[in-house]
Order: sequence, then structure tokens, then C-alpha cells
Amino acid sequence: MSGRREVVYGRNPVRELLRAGRRSVAEVWALPQLAGEDWLAQAPVRERSRAEIGRAAGSADHQGVVAFTVPYPYAELADLIPAAGPLVAVDGAQDPRNLGAIARTAEAAGAAGLVIPRRGGAAVTAVAAKASAGAVEHLPIAAVESVIAAVHEARDAGRVAVGTGAERGQDLGDVDLPPDPLLLLGSEGAGLRPRARAACDLVVVIPMRGRVASLNVAVAAGVLLFALPRT
Repeated sequence: MSGRREVVYGRNPVRELLRAGRRSVAEVWALPQLAGEDWLAQAPVRERSRAEIGRAAGSADHQGVVAFTVPYPYAELADLIPAAGPLVAVDGAQDPRNLGAIARTAEAAGAAGLVIPRRGGAAVTAVAAKASAGAVEHLPIAAVESVIAAVHEARDAGRVAVGTGAERGQDLGDVDLPPDPLLLLGSEGAGLRPRARAACDLVVVIPMRGRVASLNVAVAAGVLLFALPRT
């Protein structure tokens, strides 16, 4: 394998990396007790100590396995917009664990893909892959120069843009959500920026019954994705 290498660590992320086949894998390091497991049978496995795997992964959360692969293959926005299923866009989320959790939920809900900013937000890293339980290897993810421009492009193609993460908006229970919209999520702290809010056809608020004021952005994504009508 030539060029820059990246790592993926954790049992589920490495399993899905191998299963998806979207990225070539140079080798897999695994603890001796894991190296002979069936799901690694076709992989180029080398037995290594826990300390060696930890150093390669850069994390103690490796579960005894790390894979060396190529950089993440981002998708093209133009391929995601006409695809079946809702499209999720994330405007400025900073935590790769949140990005991974959103990707996991989006993939489970049958989303067409995920749109993230090329700069100024979390990218698909080993941390995001671990938080996604390997879902990033199956879900198409596009990194774009402007999420707002991507929203407008999706709207021009016929998708309804539904925003959330704002304090003001229509109660989710009072809205008939359209099938296969573009769901726009804001950042962890500020929620939707004014420009992002203005780009949406409608903005919904998830009603809070308890004492906390808001949901984690990944949880909000799950609520909205599974509230959509099935097509």
C-alpha cells in the first residue's frame, strides 16, 4: 500500500472495514487470542502485544485490534442528493464521537448519506469510526466546502430541508415531516446558525418533557430520522 496510511481500531470498526471492502487494508494487528477469529480469516493479520496495538491505535480503546488502511474515501455530494432515503447534513459539529454516533444512526435508518464541512467541523477519523461502530465504512459521507450551499443544492433538486437544533421552531409533534428530506443539524453548543436556519424550508423543535434544555446532537438526529415517514 503506497501513500498515507490511517488506522482503524476496535472490533466492530475493523470488522466493518473488512466487510465493506471500500478501503484496502495493508495489515491488521491483533492480540494472539483474537487473531484466529473467523472474521479475520481473510485479513493479513499479525499478532502483536496490547502495548504495541495501543501505540499504533493512539488509544487504549482498541479492543485488541487495529487495522492499517488508506484515507477515508469521501463521496460526491452530487451522488448523494438523488439517492433514496433521507440525507443528513451536519453544520459545524466539532466532536468526532458525535459525528460517529450520527453516522451510526443514519446508516441504521437507511439514510442516503451524510454531509459534513471540509473544514471547521469533525472529520471521519479513527475516533469517529470507533463511535460509529464501523457504520462510516458503509454510509456515504461527503465533505463539502459549504454545508449551506449543499442545502440549497439539495433543495433545488427537490429535497425539503428540515432544520433542528434551534430554540425556535415548530413542535415536532405538530409537523407532518416529508419523506426523504435533507435533515440539517447544528453544532453541539450553538445549534443552527442564522444562515443555516434561513436555508431551511422548516425548522422543528423536539419537545423537552424534563428539566434539561436540549438533546445531544446525535440523539436529536436519531429522534428525527426515526420520526420520518417510511417510503
